[in-house]
Amino acid sequence: MAGSDPFSTGAIEVKLDGLTVEIPPERRSFTAIRSYLESLALQQQRILCALNVDGESVNLTQPRLDSRPFSQVEGETMSLSEVPLQLVKAALQQVAALRTRVQMAIELVLINSPRQARELWWQLSTGLKEPLLTLSLVPDYPGVAANGTASLNQLRRWQLQQLGCIIQDIETASESEDTTVLSDALETRALPWLDRLHESLVLWRETLGSKVQSACDKA
Repeated sequence: MAGSDPFSTGAIEVKLDGLTVEIPPERRSFTAIRSYLESLALQQQRILCALNVDGESVNLTQPRLDSRPFSQVEGETMSLSEVPLQLVKAALQQVAALRTRVQMAIELVLINSPRQARELWWQLSTGLKEPLLTLSLVPDYPGVAANGTASLNQLRRWQLQQLGCIIQDIETASESEDTTVLSDALETRALPWLDRLHESLVLWRETLGSKVQSACDKA
């Protein structure tokens, strides 16, 4: 049954950061094993950041819907100092996914009716803020800026302002009965914004990566 949390019928191999973990016999379900690994990570002042079940990555923010029995669970943890870097990496992945969606929308709106094109745009518009929401979880570093870009606080503020203007411009374009107007707006407004955001996040990934490496060297 989809959405259920099945119990494995055989032996389960569990690893955390490459080391084998002995799981209590009563913890046979995925949820029970994940909870156990989360607890182990916290005891080490670390956070569970990735899980693979039988070699397939699991989205930690969503319930596991696969109802098949499993035999192997592998987890990875990160230190608290690595959280900001992981959030920036997550925002970069969201930007890449959004860019693909925008590129698809540029073509799709051309072959649909104006009403359908507007629906496509509205579905897309609600997701454009996702990288900025993720970035909002990253603490600011007063006095620290990535090479060639603004501080994180400035970056978030500017990007939100720009996104508001971009959405308003594309919304106006979507009102036209000529779908090429909306397609052009997506290409000339949304894509460049995503590209600029990507460039800024790459710089911040490098900056935060250096901070994490420095912290590891001092540990």
